Amino acid sequence: MTRALVVGGGIAGPVAAIALQKAGLDPVVYEAFPRTADTAGNFMNIAPNGLDALACVGLAEPVRRLGFTTPAIAFYRADGRRLTEDVPVEVQAGPGAVIQTLRRADLYRTLREEVSRRGIPVEYGRRLVDARASGGRVSARFADGTHAEGELLVGADGIRSRVRKVIDRQAPDPRYLGTVNAFGVAPGQPLRGRPGVLRMYFGRRSFFMSAQHPDGDVWWFANPPRPAEPDAAELRRPDERWQEEFVELFRQDGMPAVDIVRASTQFSVPSANYDLPRVPHWQRDGMVLVGDAAHAVSPTAGQGGSVAMEDAVVLAKCVRDAPGVDAALAAYERVRRARVERIVAQGKRNVDGNLSGPLGRVVRDFFIRRAFRDIAVKGPERSPVWMLGHHIDWDTPEAAAPGSRRAGTGR
Repeated sequence: MTRALVVGGGIAGPVAAIALQKAGLDPVVYEAFPRTADTAGNFMNIAPNGLDALACVGLAEPVRRLGFTTPAIAFYRADGRRLTEDVPVEVQAGPGAVIQTLRRADLYRTLREEVSRRGIPVEYGRRLVDARASGGRVSARFADGTHAEGELLVGADGIRSRVRKVIDRQAPDPRYLGTVNAFGVAPGQPLRGRPGVLRMYFGRRSFFMSAQHPDGDVWWFANPPRPAEPDAAELRRPDERWQEEFVELFRQDGMPAVDIVRASTQFSVPSANYDLPRVPHWQRDGMVLVGDAAHAVSPTAGQGGSVAMEDAVVLAKCVRDAPGVDAALAAYERVRRARVERIVAQGKRNVDGNLSGPLGRVVRDFFIRRAFRDIAVKGPERSPVWMLGHHIDWDTPEAAAPGSRRAGTGR
């Protein structure tokens, strides 16, 4: 049975391991940290396309039990006036489609439990240093002096991927986008409207998003501008200082951000906002990249975790169906590259739009209003969230080619 070395135990790694196991391989997950890096208070959205990918490998239902369902999204101006009504997610992604809003730590825990339940080994404290291919096998070397060998090595090791540099020493580094990502929770904060709806506010100085949990707590996200890339010391300053800055940032706006931030009792450490627009080489000699290692997406697109899940499933399908590992990895890159690079570009446009000046805000608001108004006429492909309706069929080969087969062995 083909051994797959999966480097990274965050989101893409466990999903890839489960998908590869379903495709007939023997995966092992190697995680650099003693345990996965849970982030208390930080939340994320799994879009319908991510849930669709998870359904291929039996993970959709465990994930749907986490957090809360988001049935619609709505956009607002800085003065609090609506740009759109509550737009149902199913209008953009098909009947019954929803976004699942959940804590990142809960997702990590659930994926770990599923990996363990399916008998896939996870080795912690194994930080990859180097990897070499020879004779149809890949040998991985870790910082603790240990080695591992397999026919396939999957780099699911995030935006600072070591596997990316092993595949191509000239591979690009992440691009800083001029903002930070901030998250918080305001307990029992009263808001108008249905719980669960993602409410997107284009503030004069910063983007702000909120959603009310069915228990009454409000989960929020902001994108404060930072022209100079912040260092770790600045990001880890006390919560009270961030809270004061956020209140001042939104003070001139007519949206509920100030009240929500003032009422907040939970903050996550903000992170600098990066993306990875184009990586020239995703794969080489039995080594391949998935998720943020290949194409990091700004959180403003709401797609980072979801496209990583798509990657994992499509990779497993290609390995299952191709005549060998090299052919499978080439097919995977061919199938995935155009879609994910378009999503990365959409995330960058979202950041640029959030940082618009007065004239740019008028143009942005006009196009947001028109795009969602015209969905029923022109279809969801013309919407800023066009990517939500993507579907993967586990039983259909991704890229039919001469010699395709349903075994994951050989090169």
